[in-house]
Amino acid sequence: MDNVRLFLFMALAFLGMLLYQAWQTDYGPSSRQTTSTQPVQTPATGVDTPVAPDRADIDAAAPSVPAVGAATEGGGSRLVKVHTDTFDMVIDTRGGTIIDARLVKYPVAVDKPDEKYRLLSQRPTDFFIAQSGLLGAETDRTPTHEAVFNAAADSFEMKDTDDVLNVDLLWRSADGLTVTKRFVFRRGTHAVELQHLVENGSDKAWSGREYRQLQRGEPESSGNAFMYTYTGGAIFSQADKYQKYKFDDLAAGKLDRDVIDGWVAMIQHYFLAAYVPPRGEQQHFYGKRLPNGRAVIGTYTPAKTVEPGASASFVGTIFVGPKLQGELESIAEGLDLTVDYGWLVFIAKPMYWVLEQIQALVGNWGWTIIIFTILIKLAFFKLSETSYRSMANMRKMTPRIQALKDRYGDDKQRMQQAMMEMYKTEKINPLGGCLPMLVQIPFFIALYWVLLESVELRQAPWILWIDDLSIKDPFFVLPLIMGVSMFVQQKLNPPPPDPMQAKIMLALPVVFTVMFAFFPSGLVLYWVVNNLLSITQQWVITKRIEQGAKA
Repeated sequence: MDNVRLFLFMALAFLGMLLYQAWQTDYGPSSRQTTSTQPVQTPATGVDTPVAPDRADIDAAAPSVPAVGAATEGGGSRLVKVHTDTFDMVIDTRGGTIIDARLVKYPVAVDKPDEKYRLLSQRPTDFFIAQSGLLGAETDRTPTHEAVFNAAADSFEMKDTDDVLNVDLLWRSADGLTVTKRFVFRRGTHAVELQHLVENGSDKAWSGREYRQLQRGEPESSGNAFMYTYTGGAIFSQADKYQKYKFDDLAAGKLDRDVIDGWVAMIQHYFLAAYVPPRGEQQHFYGKRLPNGRAVIGTYTPAKTVEPGASASFVGTIFVGPKLQGELESIAEGLDLTVDYGWLVFIAKPMYWVLEQIQALVGNWGWTIIIFTILIKLAFFKLSETSYRSMANMRKMTPRIQALKDRYGDDKQRMQQAMMEMYKTEKINPLGGCLPMLVQIPFFIALYWVLLESVELRQAPWILWIDDLSIKDPFFVLPLIMGVSMFVQQKLNPPPPDPMQAKIMLALPVVFTVMFAFFPSGLVLYWVVNNLLSITQQWVITKRIEQGAKA
């Protein structure tokens, strides 16, 4: 069995995977739900304090979202711009909501280097914002994301000599309670520390909890049929590890659980935003859909009580950026799983590691893929050799198979019996070339996910016209070369005895050329190099066996 038949097996496996994904999207089982829905109560302090807020407080706050553009109107709110080495960010003083975040190091496209990728936005077409606030029984003493804060300036910038930039927003109640919402930006990372600092200057105790939530609109599509990518909610918990919550799951309230050492996120292709609570602190994760159709995924803390003259803080991390596995691993356990390799993660992870090591040496992802392909080919050299030897022996039998065809005509049953007898006499296993090639299918699918999910390949150039290995070849040169290589491989193989099969095999290069035309060029590059190496190996083995037969 040669690579042409491998393509058939690969296509069936790949299409089956796509059908399974589509079925899961429409009819698949929902993520498991933990039955605990009650927030953790703070132990009694022995003083007359307000009752800790319950879930109804969260429900009352979450649906009320500032309208698009409301930040510049009424209520005294204004926009605060923040510039660092990783962000161009806009924070609305109404609630301290992050309403716009552009990633400085990630342009929108290769031909638009000055236009930075906009991950968070209030635009209706890609609405995605990060909200946070405090909740308590006394609404006039707990600033939600509707409360208007004050800022010392309209813009903050991290200077070249600075490693840390603090952006403080201040809120005061009428009776002397002060809440400082502090964003701590650090050089070289897309993680931002978010703090709520409560100072009780009033004459009575304060009790409340902090909530953080991500709100976004559901996208109309998630890529083409050959490049499906997930957009939606995700969480991590020690009990169930990585789980995804689709927009319908959030709308149905299926996320409603207590978690320690986890996180919540909204993810999409290459990028994500996530809230990461402190380790060891119990949080309550929740999800919902708002009346305006947008989805919310969030987390809130246990209640804290702050006595008069005392202070307390709520701390955590918000990540807004690309799916760089090294950075994600350093922020929280399991956050790197948002680079979703599916069920073949045990193959894909090592593949990514090898690719990363090669890239560190050569500095070009195109050459990295070529070198990786050579390594894969060497790893499967003996399996491929077994397959090609089987095919060469089958090719040697072509004249005898044709003679059997002429003898038995349309009597296919007798012809098959005669062929099997011939194979038995010549000690040829007609499936001997098939099984070794089947081993390569999981590696192809795993590499597909690696090249599809790795943000490092986004806008990564190779040579000449290939300036982005994560998208299709703009001139379809690589798919055409791959189609030609498939045709050449067919010529090295024995023709099928059945005329209909022969016609189908002739059509395969055209079919796969069209299909691969929509694949990421990095993946097509892998198959072009793999085919060329396979042709060379198969040609050498076939010639040796044919010369041995003549001798």
